[in-house]
Amino acid sequence: MLSIIVPVFNEVESLRELHRQVFSVCDEHKIEAELIFIDDGSRDGSWTEILALSAENDRVSGIRFRRNFGKAAALTAGMRAARGEFIMMMDADLQDDPAEIPQFLAKRDEGFDVVNGWKQRRLDPWHKVYPSKVFNWMVSSLTGLRLHDHNCGIKLFHSSLRDEIRLYGEMHRFIAVLAHSRGFRVAEVPVHHRSRQFGYSKYGVRRFLRGFLDLLTVKFLTAFGQRPLHMLGGLGLLAFGLGMAGLTYLGVLWGLMNIAHVVEPAPIGGRPLLLYSVALLLLGAQGLSLGLIAEMLVAYAGQARDTFSIVEVTSRSDDDPGVPRSMNAAAG
Repeated sequence: MLSIIVPVFNEVESLRELHRQVFSVCDEHKIEAELIFIDDGSRDGSWTEILALSAENDRVSGIRFRRNFGKAAALTAGMRAARGEFIMMMDADLQDDPAEIPQFLAKRDEGFDVVNGWKQRRLDPWHKVYPSKVFNWMVSSLTGLRLHDHNCGIKLFHSSLRDEIRLYGEMHRFIAVLAHSRGFRVAEVPVHHRSRQFGYSKYGVRRFLRGFLDLLTVKFLTAFGQRPLHMLGGLGLLAFGLGMAGLTYLGVLWGLMNIAHVVEPAPIGGRPLLLYSVALLLLGAQGLSLGLIAEMLVAYAGQARDTFSIVEVTSRSDDDPGVPRSMNAAAG
């Protein structure tokens, strides 16, 4: 089975058409699939539409958040609910074309664990396209995974990946990078990018700043996540060494001035090098200390709490029939 998970945030106009297109393609190509909508705090009637689609088609299910928690949280909830061996993520705004599903499955059959989309001809404003090109170049350069479009909304991956990575913040952009760092085979296929038919973009300028900061996080996690002392300690040792070199130079200079009288005496305390050297020593000691603390956290820290809260889910074909159930009722 293929599980298709779709985060939804105020996309009521497009849901029924997306549902029709997805199952039209799946039925035509005899693909067994389920469609999981995650309502990320919509206020436009999206959940009502999801309920209707779920009642009409037992291959459709839904999850509703109490408020907007972000795409990474929505994808995490969807991956947990997925029953298929492979999971496909897709945006709800109809810019991702469900007709691409067979192409992704064909690439999967070549032995790849993750198939990432590539919007070769992107139908977005220039102020989104060009920063995205720079961002993709930075991600490829820093992580070593060369993809044209790391942030493409349509991806296919093996269900085992959900147990290997944890998504939070804006980490959903880096699913392929995180999978690559764990040894999964990653491929890229060009996709047809369609213009938006309903609603408006939910992302603003702040997205790029958050993306850059998350890129630094991903680089640290993939390169030093299990050995933070290698980076923090390395920087600490470098700073400590430079500080010691500066103080050693000043000590030798003081000896030449005041003991050997080779150099004309001059005050050492007023030299900027003394201040810089002491500061580097302190910075180096702090870097080593932080590295050791980070190592202990990696060794002993437990799993972090979820960053989202589910209020309601639709009943599925393998659940008791009836109306959508709340989480409290499910727990009981």
